[in-house]
Amino acid sequence: MIRTKTKRERPTLGRRLASFGRGKSSRNGSRPERVRDRTAKRRALILAALELFARKGYESTTTREIAASAGCAEGLIHRYFKGKAGLLAALIEYRVSKEALDSSSVLQPSLSPPSPSLEDEFVHLVDREVQRMWESRDFLRVFISRAIVDPAIGSVLNKALISASGKTISERLKHYESCRKMPADAVEVLTQAVGMLGLVFGFVRPVLLRQDRSRAKKMAAAVAKILVSNPAYSISV
Repeated sequence: MIRTKTKRERPTLGRRLASFGRGKSSRNGSRPERVRDRTAKRRALILAALELFARKGYESTTTREIAASAGCAEGLIHRYFKGKAGLLAALIEYRVSKEALDSSSVLQPSLSPPSPSLEDEFVHLVDREVQRMWESRDFLRVFISRAIVDPAIGSVLNKALISASGKTISERLKHYESCRKMPADAVEVLTQAVGMLGLVFGFVRPVLLRQDRSRAKKMAAAVAKILVSNPAYSISV
C-alpha cells in the first residue's frame, strides 16, 4: 500500500481578496481555494504578499508562505514577478493604479458634491485622507520601513499616497471663490496639507504612536480649520 503525504494546510486569502489593506489574516485552517485566472492569480499573490510583509516583515516572509496564503503554486511568483523583489515592485504598481482610480472616481464632483464652504470642504478632504491612510496602514508598514534602506522608495511613496490625488484636490478647492483669490502658493499649501495631515493623523499617530483613532481624527479636523483660515500665514512661517 502506497502512503501519500498530505501537506499541512496553510492560511489563505481565499474569497477575501477584496479586503485590501485591512491586515486581517485567515486562520480557519481551510484548504486554499484554487485561483485559475492569470489576472486573479497575480492579484492573489500581490495581496498575500502585502498581508505577510506587513505582519512578518519583508525579509522574514518566504515565497512559499506567500504562495500558500494566495492558494497558488510557488513557481508562479518567479514566473510572474521574477521573485520576491519583483512582488514588492508589483505591490507599488498595484497601489499607484488603485489610487489613481479611487481619486478619479471618489473625488469627482458628480459623486461627491462640494461642501457649502471652503472650510467645510477642506475639513472633509482631510477627514477622507485620514481614513484612507488608516485603510492603507499595511502598505505603509511595508514601504516606510523599506524606504529607510532604499531612499528611492520614498519618491514612490509620495507618488502612490500623496501626489496621486493632488490635482483633483486642488480642483475641488478652486471651486470656491475665496480659494481662487488666494496666491498660487497658498492653494498649493492647502493641497499638500491634505495629504500630510492624512498621513500624520491617519497612520503615524494611531498606528505608530498608538493614539486613540477618534482623538487623532478630531485633532486632524482642528488643525485643518486653523490652516484653512489663513493659508498665506502658513507659508510665511
